[in-house]
Amino acid sequence: MPYIPHTEQDLQDMLETIGVDSLENLFDEVPDELKCQQVDSIPLGLSELDVVNHMKAKATVDDNALNFIGAGAYEHHIPAAVWEITFRGEFYTAYTPYQAEASQGTLQLLYEFQSMMVALTNMDVSNASLYDGASALAEAVLMSIRSNRKSKSRRILISKSSHPRYRDVTNTLVKNQGIQLTEIDFLNESGSIDFTCLEKYQSQDFAALVIQQPNFFGSLEDVDKLTNWAHENKMLVIAATNPISLAMLKPPGSWGETGADIVCGEGQPLGIPLSSGGPYFGFLCCKSAYMRQMPGRIVGKTVDLDGETGYTLTLQAREQHIRRSKATSNICTNQGLMVTAATIHLSIMGMKGLKNVAYRCHQNAIKLRDKLIQLPGVNIVYDVNFFHEFVLQFDLQFESIIRALEAQNISPGYLLGKDFPEMKNCLLICVTETKTDDELEFYFQTLSRIIERQSSAGCPVKPKM
Repeated sequence: MPYIPHTEQDLQDMLETIGVDSLENLFDEVPDELKCQQVDSIPLGLSELDVVNHMKAKATVDDNALNFIGAGAYEHHIPAAVWEITFRGEFYTAYTPYQAEASQGTLQLLYEFQSMMVALTNMDVSNASLYDGASALAEAVLMSIRSNRKSKSRRILISKSSHPRYRDVTNTLVKNQGIQLTEIDFLNESGSIDFTCLEKYQSQDFAALVIQQPNFFGSLEDVDKLTNWAHENKMLVIAATNPISLAMLKPPGSWGETGADIVCGEGQPLGIPLSSGGPYFGFLCCKSAYMRQMPGRIVGKTVDLDGETGYTLTLQAREQHIRRSKATSNICTNQGLMVTAATIHLSIMGMKGLKNVAYRCHQNAIKLRDKLIQLPGVNIVYDVNFFHEFVLQFDLQFESIIRALEAQNISPGYLLGKDFPEMKNCLLICVTETKTDDELEFYFQTLSRIIERQSSAGCPVKPKM
């Protein structure tokens, strides 16, 4: 069946029925200047063979490099069973459980996902997926405005050490609702939130403080002190976290004296491949007091009249249901397939497996950092505790070093100068459990040879003290 099954005769019959001569006249109220003009820049369609070859070429480019880029999208080992099970028909085709009585399998899986995320974050409630980590933060900000009855402002505190894309997306989604993001500076010594900058906001009216842990530079924030400070100043605390790190770090529900209020993040590390940028999924958890303001859907467990276990949509405050004008969210894309994969991944790994992954990530990052800072002209920027990302600064010809590493099929890290002009010679390097000792040594030896060549060519290099 063609995607649009109507024949020309079908179209004419419908137009005659409603008394319109042509499709153009059907939309005659649209001004001419708003109508699409002739499109000349899109080429003719490729043949199936050409498309397959084109995609193979793209996939080859993605697969070859030894990857040390993180910055919010992380390369982890995914057990083969995860997507073997996810691609089964009963999971692969199950999108959204609109008919609960006919969607018990999907609902049970989502219920298990919620239970796992609650355990991982030490929170009370989890929803059943959002679009991605950045929009999950935006939803958390909107949720905090609705939830904080002690605040009359529409202002949020967020550190410049938070992910720049998350800040951009959040600002885009909330600014037209009159919500203002106030950015806090970070310390040059640690890359973490500057408490002296917080002092000027003491006793001011803000709805929430956003804390990313680990932050964009990989540094660990003093989450206990920040959480207590926010609560003392009648702010809610929004935690933006990497779920793998939670197997090793204190969960947000245990931050400070009473814990974070809302937790969000990107679920991609939980069994989702990098896939050239997506699709990924966001997660959102909160204290039970704020459950009614949570976007998305919450699956509950009950028993039917026969005493059998059943699953149902307990809360579904989304725009496509009966409360459209009062919806908590206008992002309706449900990443059900990604959540399915994450649930299977979590069930296979278990907490012990996640802890092993987190530990190996941390240990590999320490190994590589300790190797690279031995090289002349390579300096650690933030010599602080971190999870699996760290920042190096180069005294050498930075651009030529990056090009030389890429020529050796090494993606050396994320160039921070794109988002932080003052860090134009700095590289954010990520190491996960997927890297072997031989690969870490290859990075080190390759960079060592590049630096040696630059030194031989007369480029000044500061000696190590």
